[in-house]
Amino acid sequence: MSSPDPRLFSARNRRLILLLITGHLLWSGLVVSLHYAGMLVTKSGPWWDFGFIAVQLFAAAQLLLPALLLEPAERQRGFYLFWGTALAVLTWSFSQLSAVDDWQPLLNAGKAGFLLLTATLIGTVLAQYVKRLWEIIPICLAMTIADFSSWLLGPTAEFSRQIQTYYTAPTGPKPLIDMVLVKFAFPDSARLLPVFGISDWIMVVFFISVANRYRKNDNLLGVSGSTIARQKKLRCYVPIPVVALCGALVWAQSGHLFIPALPLIAGVTLLWHTLGALLSWRQAAR
Repeated sequence: MSSPDPRLFSARNRRLILLLITGHLLWSGLVVSLHYAGMLVTKSGPWWDFGFIAVQLFAAAQLLLPALLLEPAERQRGFYLFWGTALAVLTWSFSQLSAVDDWQPLLNAGKAGFLLLTATLIGTVLAQYVKRLWEIIPICLAMTIADFSSWLLGPTAEFSRQIQTYYTAPTGPKPLIDMVLVKFAFPDSARLLPVFGISDWIMVVFFISVANRYRKNDNLLGVSGSTIARQKKLRCYVPIPVVALCGALVWAQSGHLFIPALPLIAGVTLLWHTLGALLSWRQAAR
């Protein structure tokens, strides 16, 4: 398979992709710093977990701003086949790397940053194929049904059992599913722990990109993400899908349960856009 011409990326997109790579490297450094800071904490309650999750997700949300400015472009199948294969090979290769105990947090943080970057690029591309905003409704329904079915009766139930067993009493090789799990730092923990899968972040970015494409503000704390990215001002970006994911993680951590995050992300996002549409219709009717 031949490599696609790098000129297929516009100069603007090349700069933005480089910015995304740099940002995710810095995010990995933040995770490592939180890990070592967390080792100094004697955890006394669930609020410590919530704080660590919120900080890491908030930082990850800010990394999405350059992706909102990426220019869409028509691509041939060969382009997606090449880059999809390249990202899959890199993901597998990262999962094969190992390090001594002192370097393991740095390696796992780097893997987590790479998975978030990969998911951001995939989610951004998928959003380009949504022709109308209402098309997210069947997507949300299909995603919720599929994820719940997998969680109750399908492979997700087995994957969660394997992960729980391995991280409770690690013996033998890591489960294969571990290579697509994003790991966060937690207080009073000797290592980074898996919190969600790459598919969860793909859908977070997908919903954010769709909202941006149709000029729907999904920022809980002010103007839209694309406005923040264009103005290059220091503002907080807290999109609704990230808030939903944070809620799912806090719920799972507080109850020590495995909870599928995709249905909650889809449901909260759909509710947000529905309320926004009703409010706009009410204002227009006055």
